[in-house]
Amino acid sequence: MKILYVTTISNTVNAFLMSHIRMLIDEGNRVDVAFKIEQEIKKEIYNMGCKIYNIDFNRNPLKKENYKAYKKLKELITKEKYDIVHCHTPVASLCTRLACRKIKNARVFYTAHGFHFYKGAPLKNWLLYYPIEKWLSKYTDTIITINEEDYERAKTFYAKKVRYIPGVGLDLEKFKIEVNKKEKRKEIGIQENDFLISSVGELNKNKNHEIVVRAIKKLNNLNIKYIICGVGPLKGYLQDLIKKLGLENQVQLLGYRKDIVELNKVSDLFVFPSKREGLPVSVMEAMASGLPVIASNIRGNRDLIDDGGGYLFESNNEKELISCLNKIIGNKEKSQKLCKYNQKKIKKFEKDNILIKLRNNY
Repeated sequence: MKILYVTTISNTVNAFLMSHIRMLIDEGNRVDVAFKIEQEIKKEIYNMGCKIYNIDFNRNPLKKENYKAYKKLKELITKEKYDIVHCHTPVASLCTRLACRKIKNARVFYTAHGFHFYKGAPLKNWLLYYPIEKWLSKYTDTIITINEEDYERAKTFYAKKVRYIPGVGLDLEKFKIEVNKKEKRKEIGIQENDFLISSVGELNKNKNHEIVVRAIKKLNNLNIKYIICGVGPLKGYLQDLIKKLGLENQVQLLGYRKDIVELNKVSDLFVFPSKREGLPVSVMEAMASGLPVIASNIRGNRDLIDDGGGYLFESNNEKELISCLNKIIGNKEKSQKLCKYNQKKIKKFEKDNILIKLRNNY
């Protein structure tokens, strides 16, 4: 088969879709990619013989650049006669499905990495995104969802097929490493006997790190330390909050890190307080690292975390978060049980299992 992968920006392919493309090529398919080149493209894409098409998508769906992108994409798909066009991310998927409406013999796959409408979503999301997605499903042969809530909703759409594949696949091999806990902690200014909580995610309102910072203050335990890995627009705000609460010796913003696995390995607990997710990779990585997890009670998190591996709390309920923290902090026996459970459960989301499901759909 001849297949085109379409994403809004190159970063998505680099981060999540390399193993999918490699699997398809290894089975004798031709795979090309189309996206706006933002992040430098991995050399592996070139080495696999993929043609690369730079399509000038704009992440704001209302920008006129997307009309030009739609026309360029339609011309490309018509000319190259692809058997399957597999789109990811909202803007690319909008343009792709519109472009393929009247192109015969091009089957359209759409992986939804988290609909903008979900239980608890703002009304404006439902009024805007829901009708658009339902209409576009008419021009979709197969919708693939990565969490169960989206799967149940997509089954009410018009797509010929709806499939549930739990994520893009996690490479569990990279978590089989040994880390010198004392040395790694020393590197970031954490004592060996501190109780270390970690979070990973962009510093924005959706990731909701503030609630954890405020909870740390109310726990009033100087041996509890909290590290946040990520960059984003709320860095200054969070720095000011940490200073205001007098937590400079307990809470650190570590910025962008390439050693997340190592940091997870030397942490005692992972907290993920986000307000909206599809299926969070950072939570899966924490589970694979052998950490108990406290996460907000939202779509995606519910697919990953249950009472066997941690606790869920309402994303705006600080008292509930503190209660969850108190169930784990200082309870080593409980933590060990949660860790073992998560390491067992995460195997469902392992890369090879996901590739088998994807292959079956193709």
